[in-house]
Order: sequence, then C-alpha cells, then structure tokens
Amino acid sequence: MSTAVSQIDEVKTTPWSGGRSPFNVEYGKIMMWFFLLSDAFTFSSLLISYGSLRFSASVWPAADKVFQSVPGVTDSGAPLVFVGIMTFILILSSVTMVLAVEAGHRNAKKEVIGWMIATVIGGFMFLGCQALEWSHLHHEGFWWGSTPALEELGKFFNEGGTEAARHMTAQEFANLFFTITGFHGFHVFTGVIINIIITVNVMLGTYEKRGSYLMVEKVGLYWHFVDLVWVFVFTFFYLV
Repeated sequence: MSTAVSQIDEVKTTPWSGGRSPFNVEYGKIMMWFFLLSDAFTFSSLLISYGSLRFSASVWPAADKVFQSVPGVTDSGAPLVFVGIMTFILILSSVTMVLAVEAGHRNAKKEVIGWMIATVIGGFMFLGCQALEWSHLHHEGFWWGSTPALEELGKFFNEGGTEAARHMTAQEFANLFFTITGFHGFHVFTGVIINIIITVNVMLGTYEKRGSYLMVEKVGLYWHFVDLVWVFVFTFFYLV
C-alpha cells in the first residue's frame, strides 16, 4: 500500500504555504501602505468632525448655493459645475498614473515619461482650480474666522434658522471647508512635487538602470490615495 501523500493533503509546517505570501511585498511599498493607512485616519477624523457638526445643526449652508460659480465665466447660476470639472481633472490624472505604472511594468521609458508628465499637468490644473475656488469664496466673505455679512448670508441657506444659527454654522462650515480642502490640497501639491522628481529620475534613466520602475508604482499608490480622499471630500462638502 502506497504511503505517498499528495501535496494538497500534506501537513503544512511553514507560516504561509498557500502560494505566494501576502507579506512577500517590497519593503518600500509596504511602508507606503502603512503611511497611507495612518493618513486615512487623519482625513477620517476631519471628515467625521465635519459630519458631526453638519448633521447636528438645524440649518447649514446649502452646497448648491455656495458653490454655483465658474471663475472667469459666471459668478452664479452654475451649481457644482466647477467642482465637477475639478473632480474630472483629478480622476483623469489618476488614469494617467495607472498608464504610467503599466508602462513601467513593460519598461517602456518614453511612455512612462509621457504619462507622468500628463499626471503632473493634471495635478497643477486641479490646484489651480482649487485656488480659483478659494479666491471666489474669500471674495464672497468666507474665510477662517469670518463669514459674509448677515444681510448677505441668507442667500447661502435654504429657508429656516435664525440669524445667529446661520452665522454660527456658516463659520463652522468655512473653518472646516478651508482646513480639510487645504489639507487635501497640500497632499496634492506634495504629490505633484514627488511626481516631478520621479519623472526627472525616469528621464535620467535611473530606474532603467535598476531594471525596475517600482518607484513609479509607489508614488502611484500615494496619488491614487489622494484621488480617493477627494471623492469623500467631494461627497461631504458638495453633495450632502
């Protein structure tokens, strides 16, 4: 009688014997995941704070009345159009980053350069749009520690609420809006700078000599995280 044991029935004695271990990841990549996880906690705490104030208030600035301008085109009458353009630009930059990573897997240097440059341009365009939006809101009277005059404040609300309640919630809205979008914008700016550095290294042939474009993939993780966070920021401030 044969005593041979098939591989599937063999008792496993190693910590992981189910194929490729999920921990078999390059050190730098797993450290990036740890950083993104910690950063996710920071953004979560900010957005939860906003949500708590937003849904505990009896009255709150209406997104379709606050964000209805398209800088350089119209100051009103186009609710959420401009932020929709901003979101499209950022998501498109995430697509170009995916294409850069894919080109890196094929060691296609010229394609990596092209897609990375497109990603950088998308990042700068998003930051430019955000600067225009901030400038418009500041012109309207919103800023850290300040809101539009009481006689102007009513146009940013739906019906209901006292003047005191409107003033208080408008101040909370402004403080959190500029803090959270500013924090996100800082991440986008940081990502753009890192993307520029990586692009220069690609042009210099640094990763071609190493035989791997893993650094492009690592910065790609960060960029996709920034894009994902914006989806939540967009939902909380502009849609809810």
